[in-house]
Amino acid sequence: MSQSATAHDKPHVIVIGGGPGGSTAATLIAQQGYRVQLFERDHFPRFHIGESLIPETYWVLKRLNMLEKLKAGHFVKKYAVQFMTDKGRLSEPFYFVEHKPHESSQTWQVRRSEFDHMMLNNAREHGVEVHEGVRVLEVLFEGDRAVGVRLQNEDGSQREVRADVVVDASGQSSMIISRLGLREWDPLLKKAALWTYWKGAYRDQGRDEGSTMVMQIEGKQGWFWYIPLHDDILSVGVVASYEYLFKNRGTKDHKTIYDEEVAKCPGLVPRIANAERVTDFYAAKEYSYRSKKAAGDGWVLVGDAFGFLDPLYSSGVLLALTSGQLAADAVCEGLAKGDTSGAQLGNWEPGFVKGMDRMRRLVCEFYDGFSFGRFVKKHPEYKGHLTDLLIGDLFKDSLDEVFVLIDAMKEPQPPAIAAVE
Repeated sequence: MSQSATAHDKPHVIVIGGGPGGSTAATLIAQQGYRVQLFERDHFPRFHIGESLIPETYWVLKRLNMLEKLKAGHFVKKYAVQFMTDKGRLSEPFYFVEHKPHESSQTWQVRRSEFDHMMLNNAREHGVEVHEGVRVLEVLFEGDRAVGVRLQNEDGSQREVRADVVVDASGQSSMIISRLGLREWDPLLKKAALWTYWKGAYRDQGRDEGSTMVMQIEGKQGWFWYIPLHDDILSVGVVASYEYLFKNRGTKDHKTIYDEEVAKCPGLVPRIANAERVTDFYAAKEYSYRSKKAAGDGWVLVGDAFGFLDPLYSSGVLLALTSGQLAADAVCEGLAKGDTSGAQLGNWEPGFVKGMDRMRRLVCEFYDGFSFGRFVKKHPEYKGHLTDLLIGDLFKDSLDEVFVLIDAMKEPQPPAIAAVE
């Protein structure tokens, strides 16, 4: 390979990272006839957490021509989400189709190594020039404008590639967010996670077989996710504050910590009693953050490179796909009119952040003790609004009515008048 691309080879767009956000942006830009080169440091398939899709991913997957591939695959179908209290009491399932009678209300529980590989191959099929095993060492700037990247091939050789736009989809290690000092850690969501995989754990039958379960641990100190995957595998992980989960304990051993938390989750204990653990333990710490801005001249952030919220409502892949789609549309519009300024490339940010903030608010309310069951019992006519939030239909102002009602439920009641003896 030559040390630098010729003018003929020069892509319109460089995408850093081949995860869902990067492959989405690359595919949609290539669909419009632009030359796209995507650089991914790993070779797919590779492990990643975040297995549960929510229904609103449907619309982006449809644009990507991914739906038929998913329908023909072996991923477990997901129709609902269900919540369990710290006392082991189950909520009614939130069946998505009862709220929205459309095929989008059935989604999937995916093994991310397979799903992400499908997405990357789909990008190839749409004309994206995909390079795996190539590390992006730095984003090249001229003044404040991103103009390309410096790469390292697997043989150690380096080269530069220039483009009109750089899409940073490099995940939580986000190259641009780090270089420009744009990361803002969430002041409230200082959470950590510890998880593993089980074979032969209990799973419900019928349309409940693929439901995601969110199970609180005693004292509402944290919660477990319970996600049924194909091949009789279940993903089971605990999320709690970093301080609670990993500090002030007599041990740093992940198995000991995990087992202690399982014992505090009465709904979980019987479900894995006869199961076999089939992987080691994985941990992630302090992972909620957001960039101060989504774009600048010649560059735009998508997926985890822009921000990560919390795994509670499985919004990660949705936010990656949605930001990838919105950024792709802004890039294509900008290239068509010769405007790759930060204002053009990030014109989608305000509306996206409003939706992200609604999901964040629902996450914070859960950690603050919000009860879905109590809310629906008191305000049954607003169950649809709650379901909209859970399916990821986040981008409409009418949903804010839910938070007004949640606030009202938290207002202290006037003290009872003491009886006169």
